Amino acid sequence: MEANTRSTGRLPAAFLTPGSSSFMDFLSEHQPEMLPGKRQLPPVQGVIEAPHGTTIVAVTFPGGVVLAGDRRATMGNVIAQRDIEKVFPADEYSAVGIAGTAGLAVEMVKLFQLELEHFEKVEGAQLSLEGKANRLSTMIRSNLGMAMQGLAVVPLFAGYDVDRGRGRIFSYDVTGGRSEEHGYAATGSGSLFARGAMKKLYAKDLTEDQATTLVIQALYDAADDDSATGGPDVARRIYPIVTVITESGFRRLTDEESSEIARVILERRLEQPDGPRAALY
Repeated sequence: MEANTRSTGRLPAAFLTPGSSSFMDFLSEHQPEMLPGKRQLPPVQGVIEAPHGTTIVAVTFPGGVVLAGDRRATMGNVIAQRDIEKVFPADEYSAVGIAGTAGLAVEMVKLFQLELEHFEKVEGAQLSLEGKANRLSTMIRSNLGMAMQGLAVVPLFAGYDVDRGRGRIFSYDVTGGRSEEHGYAATGSGSLFARGAMKKLYAKDLTEDQATTLVIQALYDAADDDSATGGPDVARRIYPIVTVITESGFRRLTDEESSEIARVILERRLEQPDGPRAALY
């Protein structure tokens, strides 16, 4: 929403009127057409072809949570982008990984970031992690009309709950239905294979280093069986995005850290490509 201050030098009344601490409510009241779910699409036949993000995984460990995603976006059977970013910080203690229609998903994440920032400025305090998960659920539900036309957004939300002192993961469906996942979770086209890998390797007492290794291992396994998921691309130096959220806040692993973990996994796979004895750590 643009504020035209050239004529009077003042902000419009809408910006000065007390109201809800939700930026989405403010936008819905004063300029609803700017919300992604309120836009009118031209009538089409069949599914709209648009770049889609694929596999996102998350794992909790005693000190927090790890959220990671591969870098491939597909459009049908074509690789639309090899280095897309699918994991974003929501605020200091939470992050969102996107699967589904890439353009809408990125726009939804930006709106979610603004929603949390707006609430904090108005209320003078951060939303609880549960409250953040509920706000994201509302956003996804508002996109149901586009989801019915094939433009679905299905994120994975993770964060450090400062009240409970632990990491938590929330998954969603296209209607905005929210579920808390315990231990590990995955979404996107390669989620079935990634979840299978995490089921075998997960333990409650993982260290942070072991958790980051586990998510890259899971993404590698997903890429091995799902063509829409991109594995570590050594030739192009494209590696999964891995983020860690602890009581110290959000941190994204550098490319050097991610590439080193991927290198170790690749070397072990070359030694035992299908061997059940291949160690994770």
